[in-house]
Amino acid sequence: MMKTFKKIGLDTLNGLSIGIVVALIPGALVNQLVQALLPTWPQLQFILALTAFASGLLPAISAVCVGMTAKLSPIQTSALALAAIAGAGNFTMKNGNITVNGSGDVINIAITIMIGYGVILLLGKSLKAYTILLLPLIVLVVAGGIGHLTLIPVGKITTLIGIGIEHLIGLQPILMGIIMGIIFGLLIVSPISSVGIATAISLSGIAAGSANLGIVGVSFALAIFGWQVNSFGTSIAHFLGSPKMQMANLMTNPKLLLPISINAGILGGLGAIFKIGGTPMSAGFGFSGLIGPLAALANRPSDFANISLVIILFFILPIALGLVANYLFNYKLHFFTAEDFALNFE
Repeated sequence: MMKTFKKIGLDTLNGLSIGIVVALIPGALVNQLVQALLPTWPQLQFILALTAFASGLLPAISAVCVGMTAKLSPIQTSALALAAIAGAGNFTMKNGNITVNGSGDVINIAITIMIGYGVILLLGKSLKAYTILLLPLIVLVVAGGIGHLTLIPVGKITTLIGIGIEHLIGLQPILMGIIMGIIFGLLIVSPISSVGIATAISLSGIAAGSANLGIVGVSFALAIFGWQVNSFGTSIAHFLGSPKMQMANLMTNPKLLLPISINAGILGGLGAIFKIGGTPMSAGFGFSGLIGPLAALANRPSDFANISLVIILFFILPIALGLVANYLFNYKLHFFTAEDFALNFE
């Protein structure tokens, strides 16, 4: 029984990690550039629409990735996708119209998928010839129904975390920057939405800049820690896309959170020292789409000194810290190996 629960948990985390990357990377890569070009080329608006559609389909894409990871049949995988959509919370119905807002609550998506996965394993082949008729309905009603009921209480977890983070803003600036960097560095590799929390509490100014730099530190560190075993595309996707792709590896081996937390804290503290600013949207994104660096430059003179500072803090230092951490924790302390961060998306 424990082996089954462990398999459900691991398959869900692995599939969810891939699904998040697939659904969110298109927008992370091009949205900022497209928005900058819109005044000149308004025709590019359709790209923003397409990336928004991709983001909205995160629940279904994640469920499909879980189904493929678990080697479920097409019918079982499709049923899992229906349940995930029901439990995500981003699809709502009002006056007979269905609207989609955001990508959904990732924690609740995971819960719904795990319940649906359990139902599928429990039913096994008992439905026989009626599988195609009954399985989608059973999984949708049971797993999707439970997921719909847990949506509000699970959402309160994000709210409570946001309230806690809000209280940190009043701390001494450098201490606040260090803690903010660590917290958002950990949030970005968890099922919790860093962007959701930042926007919920309207995180801005130096606090947002430190939060963003914490994510940047984690992104580059994870890319460097696993570059010996991961492809070039997978490695750069950690900072051009999202380090959340490492969620399964980190959640199943929590000690790996230590070195990335150190890097996140250092960069968060430096962000406070140099008064790096940000916005609620930039706080939770990190380096992807250059959202963080551009937000840091937005309220500063675009002179050589400030551009150089942003390049150092958002690119040169994260790489340097990643290399130092890899040397110490991998080669000297043997705290981890590159295989701990291996990803296979083929």
